[in-house]
Amino acid sequence: MKKMTIREARQALSRLDRILEEEGEVTITRRGRAVARVVPVSGKRAIPSHKALRESMPRMRRGSGRLVREDRDAR
Repeated sequence: MKKMTIREARQALSRLDRILEEEGEVTITRRGRAVARVVPVSGKRAIPSHKALRESMPRMRRGSGRLVREDRDAR
């Protein structure tokens, strides 16, 4: 793990990807205290299917069409 001051991090921003490849993690400090930790993104996240997304959502008691109509009528 590499430690850098905020000033060093700003100057190294263009090559930060290479630093992360070498070090794996960078801690950014201000006046000797850690204020941030930069870690590489670990791979791509799998995009859930629409079916899995729908199944993970709770069922509504009333249909959305009914809710929209009630909202419009209330205006």
